[in-house]
Amino acid sequence: MLRIEHFTKRYGEKLAVEDLSLHIAPGEIFGFIGHNGAGKTTTLKACCGILHFDQGEIFINGKSIQKDPIGCKREMAYVPDNPDLYEFLTGIQYLNFTADIYGVGKAERTERIRRYGEKLGMTDDLTLPISDCSHGMKQKIALMAALIHEPNLILMDEPFVGLDPVASHQLKQLMQEHCRRGGAIFFSTHVLEVAEKLCDKVAIIKGGKLVTSGTMDEVRGQTSLEQVFLELEERV
Repeated sequence: MLRIEHFTKRYGEKLAVEDLSLHIAPGEIFGFIGHNGAGKTTTLKACCGILHFDQGEIFINGKSIQKDPIGCKREMAYVPDNPDLYEFLTGIQYLNFTADIYGVGKAERTERIRRYGEKLGMTDDLTLPISDCSHGMKQKIALMAALIHEPNLILMDEPFVGLDPVASHQLKQLMQEHCRRGGAIFFSTHVLEVAEKLCDKVAIIKGGKLVTSGTMDEVRGQTSLEQVFLELEERV
């Protein structure tokens, strides 16, 4: 579903990500772990076509993000760490606007807005101006907008930051449901407990370089993911 091959990105003289290769299959929840500045957000933005890059290639369901960006974007959705929504719109107006962009029919969008609104406890709040919504509510609207065209791949940057325990549980359920239907999720996090319980595979990045990746059992072995992460941080 997502294939990153020898991805390299520089900002001037700074090498942000160096020679990164990762493969994410349908049905997988893949966690991307690292400290702030490690290269997680840069990688995610390159995957969804926001950032150009210097070397390598990224494929979304077999399509090149560089050669066919529109085709790739039809296949995916991106939820940034700090959703920048049109605050002069209400939640329902924003969701309909997003559905229009992706060509989602009236019946389909109505059913999906109802379903996700109920799952996230947002049904009554979608009539509010987004400017009146809390950070957590805005995150939920951004998530609903990402799901409205039922993408194959969802990219998320620190999706659990700012969510209360109930909202975090709701998000985990939606992520698992999406992957059970054959979709894939690639998300960055520094909350290791979430990654350990939720992910099928993880990759750890430090200073723009991949340190380790694999299934959860392969990466953590007989210890905890936290212990592996701390040991790699000291070693690399």
